Amino acid sequence: MPVRPRRAAAALAATASIALFASACTGSANNAASDDPKAETTITFWHGWSAPAEVKAIEDSVARFEQAHPNIKVKLVGDINDAKLGQALRAGGSNGPDVVSSFTTSNVGKFCSSGALADLKPFIEKSKLDLDKTFPKVLQQYTQFEGRRCALPLLSDAYGLYYNKDAFRKAGLDPEAPPKTWTQFAEVAKRLTKAKGDSYEQLGFMPNYLGYETVVEHYMSQWKHGGYFAADGTSTVAKDPAFAEMMTYQKSLVDSLGGFKKLDKYRTTFGDEWGAKHPFQTGQVAMQLDGEWRLNFIKDAKVGFEVGVAPLPVADDEVAEYGKGYLSGTIMGIAPQSKKQNAAWELVKYMTTDTDAVVQFANAIGNVPSTFEALKSPKLKFDDRFKVFLDIARHPASTTMDGAVNGTTYQETLSDLAHRYENGTVTDLKKGLADTAAQIDRDIAAAK
Repeated sequence: MPVRPRRAAAALAATASIALFASACTGSANNAASDDPKAETTITFWHGWSAPAEVKAIEDSVARFEQAHPNIKVKLVGDINDAKLGQALRAGGSNGPDVVSSFTTSNVGKFCSSGALADLKPFIEKSKLDLDKTFPKVLQQYTQFEGRRCALPLLSDAYGLYYNKDAFRKAGLDPEAPPKTWTQFAEVAKRLTKAKGDSYEQLGFMPNYLGYETVVEHYMSQWKHGGYFAADGTSTVAKDPAFAEMMTYQKSLVDSLGGFKKLDKYRTTFGDEWGAKHPFQTGQVAMQLDGEWRLNFIKDAKVGFEVGVAPLPVADDEVAEYGKGYLSGTIMGIAPQSKKQNAAWELVKYMTTDTDAVVQFANAIGNVPSTFEALKSPKLKFDDRFKVFLDIARHPASTTMDGAVNGTTYQETLSDLAHRYENGTVTDLKKGLADTAAQIDRDIAAAK
């Protein structure tokens, strides 16, 4: 099972590791790589996959690279999280990686600004790689920070709505007409909820921020907003009304489905997010916010009901943007201390831009392809439901979180407020947002 820092369950761990990058500014700023990429060499690639099927997929991809580049051998080291990665990039040395990947796109701001990953601009220019013709805009956005590109996207994730069609039918709902607005969603969630004493026989949706994938940034993608930061770099969470609208709606959803305490107690009965006993797969919840990878888990768990997939709802006055969603994904970069950066670039370029390589890897692990050509490739294998995520990935209004010099810290600060508001600790949302914005600004100023 993949345990990925970009998922909600490990968000705090990713935040804790961010400090490790502060002193990782050991790479060359101009990347004057001098190694011969055609020479016989061995490079080391650190990645985060750990599930057997996904490890095999990365091994197969690298084997195809070695076949195309017989002079370059690749040593694979898996199950590397951002904490381990930060330590290695800080320490340097011959035992460190040449190529790295990370699931935590929100840490790219820290990777790039600190020099923890090498600047890829010289390699991109030398290869005459046209990024605008290769990658969707959002993916380009989350692999650079303030003009410095230190990563390229390797597959992506799109978030949508999974729903139990059988439960829809039993509740008298049309299984072919999932809710498109948040008002409709609240009504459907209530109709799908079946109480059982002080708990639930079935919950329409788990709205709590501690629920699987129900985090602030995923909710916020469905409200039209101008980003988390203004042009001057200050936080917008207290100024842009979309943030208050989202949190007010989420709190009303919590209250309408039984209140925070009752919902949170029910949440503690859920199985592991990456196991067969996931609450959506067991029927404990009838609708689930999740990414495209859930389709493979549903198949493996042999779920006994019909599963529907749709985009997440949008704000009531933004129906024209229905079909959008939150995007993130895996990134690849080069260790600045590597003495084999030209050879390392060959692997990065192959895995991120070669259409067949991207398609084969996407097919193997069930992720969304990250290039325009791969997205439309006839070799892409998927069922009709997977197409929903391809459409979300291509939607012009789909978004991701903004990068920051201190990585995920600003998101954790905002999430802390959101959690305290949903559980009733904070009652004055306007003041809470103002205080949170001020804290975000102080933290970013201190990190520069």
